[in-house]
Amino acid sequence: MEVQQLKLWAKTTETSPATVFSEVFGQQIQRRLRPPLKWAGGKRWQVPHVLMLWDGHRHRRLVEPFCGGLAVTLGLMPRMALLNDINPHLVNFYKWLKRGLVISLPMTNDESVFYDHRERFNELLRVGQGESAEAAALFYYLNRTGYNGLCRFNRRGEFNVPFGRYSRITYTRDFTAYRTLFANWEFTHSDFENIPLKPTDFVYADPPYDVEFRQYSKDGFSWDEQVRTARRLARHPGPVVLSNQATERITSLYETLGFTLKFLQAPRMISCTGDRTPAREVLAIKNF
Repeated sequence: MEVQQLKLWAKTTETSPATVFSEVFGQQIQRRLRPPLKWAGGKRWQVPHVLMLWDGHRHRRLVEPFCGGLAVTLGLMPRMALLNDINPHLVNFYKWLKRGLVISLPMTNDESVFYDHRERFNELLRVGQGESAEAAALFYYLNRTGYNGLCRFNRRGEFNVPFGRYSRITYTRDFTAYRTLFANWEFTHSDFENIPLKPTDFVYADPPYDVEFRQYSKDGFSWDEQVRTARRLARHPGPVVLSNQATERITSLYETLGFTLKFLQAPRMISCTGDRTPAREVLAIKNF
């Protein structure tokens, strides 16, 4: 079945293209799973654009060096994936989902509970228990309850996002539905240059925006790392899709390295201040 036919089917049956593709290609997924976390700057809106590029490469392994909230990966539904992130707590959460995480700790939309759980989470990090199931459960709760879906750490490596003040929050306790889906997906915590890429890998890379706020991990993400990312991926012989905010220096960098640029209007930009002004983004592609 051709891509356009699949899209027509999706439209007429009120089914998302990602769901249709997973059904057509026989993946053992009983229902489409949404990203399990709130994620500031998530790229679910980019899925239709990336899906058109991905369609002819479904036989390849998908690699995301900055996997974040998994919106793109869950939209593309690869059979095989290598999903990496510099944030070890995020990767720990996904590894526990792969094992079938079930959360038993109290989860309520309450300010005092939030700060108690935040302190407990930071205590686990201080005593070397950051890879535990409890840490994964607390990370999920803090993500759902904290301000604006942010994931932010101070220089000491402590989670410091404040209480979110949502009127209502829906929490998930049983994540066993993700176990089958994640079975052939590998999760790693590494600097992106240490990812063992295969020449045939399809790479979708969404590094932190080239903006002032980049304190996604305790060490931040500098301009030098933006350059390292772009240069590393420009050398990759397989298909590459690189996403970023379309700042002048980003577009100049990507053009200089031989990427073909496509400009998109993001539905919003989420920052540490809660700014939701639409942002101009760029998809830089190579080897298609």
